[in-house]
Amino acid sequence: MMVVVVTGMPGSGKSTVARVLAEKLGYPLLVMGDIVREEVVRRGLELTVYNVEMVAEELRRLSGPGAVAELVVERARSLGSQGVIIDGVRSLEEVRVLSSLGRVYIVAVHSPPNLRYQRLILRRREGDVGGLDEFRLRDEANLRLGIGNVIALADYMIVNNSTLDRLKEEAEKVAGEIGNAIKGCSGGRG
Repeated sequence: MMVVVVTGMPGSGKSTVARVLAEKLGYPLLVMGDIVREEVVRRGLELTVYNVEMVAEELRRLSGPGAVAELVVERARSLGSQGVIIDGVRSLEEVRVLSSLGRVYIVAVHSPPNLRYQRLILRRREGDVGGLDEFRLRDEANLRLGIGNVIALADYMIVNNSTLDRLKEEAEKVAGEIGNAIKGCSGGRG
């Protein structure tokens, strides 16, 4: 199975990039954060930044640093697809677990903190940040998990400091490059 993982700090634009990659490459999209949010709801907790981070940390503490990725692997295998796009990888351990599915390509999306904060405030997704303290909490949690290491080892980097249209153009370009790499079976990890 071909595995394309998308990483980036909260509000960087990784979900937009992941959707474009899924559409252009024709692979299903799995969102790691959705799996954690489902667990929060399953436990009867309110969907807040604090509860999402608490449940994610508890899953990792009880089942290891690749716990969320293990849940994603189960879902990916059940899809019966030749490839999958995974939105929200936060650690090299998660990349390692996901590599059990097959060759992994890492796409990192970077955006300055001030833009990311503005986007998150405007987005207003359930469980998103409600203020600067929550924004910092999420950033610190992601950095503690090792997201910086995943970004540093990315096969493709998209800098998102412009318009949504420009971000989609960059994601389409990366999709083309990954598509060519898949056809040539070169590059990537796994």
